[in-house]
Amino acid sequence: ITGHPRTKACIQRLQPVVRRARCTCAAMTGANGVQGSAADHQTVLVLDYGSQYTQLIARRVREIGMFSVMFPGDASLDRIKSVSPKVVILSGGPNSVHVEGSPRVPDGFFDWADQNHIAVLGICYGMQMITHLLGGEVQPAVHGGEYGRMPIDIAPNSRLFSHHHGKSVNVWMSHGDEAVKLPEGFTAVAKSHQGAIVAIENPARAIYGFQYHPEVAHTEGGMDMIKHFLMDIAGVKPDWTMDQVVEEQLNKIKSMVGPEDHVICALSGGVDSTVAATLVHKAIGDRLHCVFVDNGLLRYKEQERVMDTFNNHLHLPVTCIDHSAKMLARLAGLSDPEAKRKAIGAEFIEVFKDFRDDLERRIGQRPKYLVQGTLYPDVIESCPPPGSGQKHSHTIKSHHNVGGLPKDLQFTLIEPFRELFKDEVRQVGRLLGVPEQFIKRHPFPGPGLAVRVLGDVTEGNKLDVLREADEIFINTIREYGLYDEIWQAFAVFLPIRSVGVQGDQRTHNYVLALRAVTSSDGMTADWYSFTPAFLRDVSTRICNKVRSINRVVYDITSKPPGTIEWE
Repeated sequence: ITGHPRTKACIQRLQPVVRRARCTCAAMTGANGVQGSAADHQTVLVLDYGSQYTQLIARRVREIGMFSVMFPGDASLDRIKSVSPKVVILSGGPNSVHVEGSPRVPDGFFDWADQNHIAVLGICYGMQMITHLLGGEVQPAVHGGEYGRMPIDIAPNSRLFSHHHGKSVNVWMSHGDEAVKLPEGFTAVAKSHQGAIVAIENPARAIYGFQYHPEVAHTEGGMDMIKHFLMDIAGVKPDWTMDQVVEEQLNKIKSMVGPEDHVICALSGGVDSTVAATLVHKAIGDRLHCVFVDNGLLRYKEQERVMDTFNNHLHLPVTCIDHSAKMLARLAGLSDPEAKRKAIGAEFIEVFKDFRDDLERRIGQRPKYLVQGTLYPDVIESCPPPGSGQKHSHTIKSHHNVGGLPKDLQFTLIEPFRELFKDEVRQVGRLLGVPEQFIKRHPFPGPGLAVRVLGDVTEGNKLDVLREADEIFINTIREYGLYDEIWQAFAVFLPIRSVGVQGDQRTHNYVLALRAVTSSDGMTADWYSFTPAFLRDVSTRICNKVRSINRVVYDITSKPPGTIEWE
């Protein structure tokens, strides 16, 4: 994959910070990064204009079974032509077409698409760009924009919605501008209840647009909309499978790691790193050395539970290191979420360096590779999408194993899932034989409870209080048979005290927030609708058993506008 110009640019950008492994999943970074190249498949090209959902578009295409690649939104026309796309999708983004220098397709793009019968779909900013460049008009939204789930009304007899039998559908909005005048030849085929144009089409030129995000899980029938456009309108045929991705990653790991090389794997106890370890172990066998770090930020009895799973069910070679005292000492006095994440990332690397040095003394060879279960949502929230050209995204937060990595990292990283989503990693886990009960575990953040204790995590007994309350919350969810319905559930310790009455006495104790969301990919999420009876029960249990808590609140914020974790 290093022969691809975009990959070269990416490596050049990252070399001052970290020597990236070439075995990162290149499934969506360019034409040469996937087994079965653009020459062997009908290609769907996604041009990235900086939306946090851009790679999700490419993955939705993959889910349908079609080959997809991503290029930066300002890629040259020659580069676009180089992959001979059947379809070009223009992503959303945080920019406005009114701003000078805002990203756009290259000159001659639409003429080339017309001449070669290439179907074009604009999503959010992509639709606004189509409207603006082809002679229409885009203005700031009269009502201040539309965000979150909203109903839209569908016009009859449109090509975009010919598969849909209803007159309305709920979709996921996130826009502050809107099209107010369409270019010649275009028709508005859907509008929001506020009157905004949210879908356009010009079948004669095969150019279409959605103002909303069909790629996110919370747009009803969004996958059907994408599938209908690709298969029924653009005529793309599905000819790509997930099994090829697994096989490709195994081959890349084998070709990258020499026959005598040894590899360290950072196991967190979560699904991502565990499946990554299983994949690498399958590729290189016992030359993989796994390390599980108790950083003092784990959940209730997490160390003993996770080690039992590793040893007795997954049969992975794992060393457990207790680094809690040093980690908490490093975090003492830190309240800023970014500072905490970066400190945790730096401290983790020190642990792995020490483990590497000890391993070198034992086996007579220095391991130079480090495996991490980094996922694409971690990357996209930490920095612009892969490739130095993709520079239009806004950073949301650093993840300890991405934006939190130190500049002097002395490992070459192996991150086979760096461009996959959680549900895809679970599919890989099933293909590799990881037990289903482990695959279904809720995600747990790499920084652990440090991002669930707001402020300084080392003050008082905050961590112990949170562990106890979180254990009660999760156990209650299991008792009610709700665990598998929820993507992620956890408790958050708030640095807020409230007045209460416990045991006929006035109390001035802490407030605990509960969070539970539904999602299929972690890129968008909606809060889980517990029954009042459940909320009453779990609140009573926590307040009765955790003496430092006298008030429980439930978070009913979706993503966006919030993130799943509070920090």
